[in-house]
Amino acid sequence: MDARLLDILVCPLCKGPLIYRKAEKELVCRGDRLAFPIRDDIPVMLEDDARKLGTDENPGTG
Repeated sequence: MDARLLDILVCPLCKGPLIYRKAEKELVCRGDRLAFPIRDDIPVMLEDDARKLGTDENPGTG
């Protein structure tokens, strides 16, 4: 994942910052508690494709 791209990407819903989870291949929005998948090094920033974080799941700190 390109670091320059990570610097400019924001949550498409709240425009908040995203946390890159390299091992899980996803970008997480702490505010909306959504995880956006990364497929073939391309972030899929669609709400319908995002995974809702479980109540027991820590969104992380980045």
